[in-house]
Amino acid sequence: MNLMRTAMLLAFMTALFMGVGYLIGGQGGMMIAFVVAAGMNFFSYWNSDRMVLSAYHAQQVDARSAPEFYGMIQQLSANAGLPMPKVYIYDNPQPNAFATGRNPENAAVAASTGLLNMLTEEEVAGVMAHELAHIQNRDTLTMTVTATLAGAISMLGNFAFLFSGNRENNNNPFGFIGVLVAMIVAPFAAMLVQMAISRTREYSADRRGSEICGQPLWLASALAKISGYAHQIPNEEAERNPATAHMFIINPLSGERMDNLFSTHPNTENRIAALQSLAAEFGQGGYDPRSTARASAGTAVRKGRSVPSAGSGRGTSRPPKGPWS
Repeated sequence: MNLMRTAMLLAFMTALFMGVGYLIGGQGGMMIAFVVAAGMNFFSYWNSDRMVLSAYHAQQVDARSAPEFYGMIQQLSANAGLPMPKVYIYDNPQPNAFATGRNPENAAVAASTGLLNMLTEEEVAGVMAHELAHIQNRDTLTMTVTATLAGAISMLGNFAFLFSGNRENNNNPFGFIGVLVAMIVAPFAAMLVQMAISRTREYSADRRGSEICGQPLWLASALAKISGYAHQIPNEEAERNPATAHMFIINPLSGERMDNLFSTHPNTENRIAALQSLAAEFGQGGYDPRSTARASAGTAVRKGRSVPSAGSGRGTSRPPKGPWS
């Protein structure tokens, strides 16, 4: 199913490339766009993860440079039965995280410095378990390829703008109207791609991530904090690369709080409610997101700090035991 969905998505993006190319340069433009799109499809399959990580200036870490964080990912990966992914940290004050890679054998997880500094270790574990769930569900290929192609398609708007100033261009069968349509379509390409990414996969990753770390309330607490901070702390890299917004656990851009057609993520309150129900299935207590908003950010996952052991009693509104401790 994921392979078919990826193939359909790539076909759609290729057709969009060709359509905009035709509007800009006629049949010649369409053929050039087809060649470029084919090359982008091949390139993005093998390199889209590197491009996304590079866009956020993510730095790879290991057991020596970030022992606590790396060790947490190692234990969570073992819980999920996944190969150990590459681990990255990117310097950004907004707490957030994403996963990338074409398959579980070639995957990577990345967390912002804001996430590690503002959330408790339990909440970080919930977030990273969610990202590992995306890897296990093989969502990352679709997410990274669409991010790369959407960014490339958006660039066609610039070409359309350049072509609009050339009145002697006879290759465009629709004239200025065709160029104008291309200029309007291209900026919305990223939004269309994000809409094509089913938001149900976030709910699925929330559930599977909760199973990996064993604590739905850790993720619920993390989502409440990240959502609040995301609207207060800008993510300049994400603003420059809006096509990557759907890759993050919470939308890094300012805007959509409603669970509507144009949102790249489900409503955070809906996700928390689903996690509360899952916690009840697990036999855990309730969770009030308002208490988290008032709570201290707690202990961050920093070098030299230990993950709390079972029954340590630290953190907010969580059961006393986690399988990764």
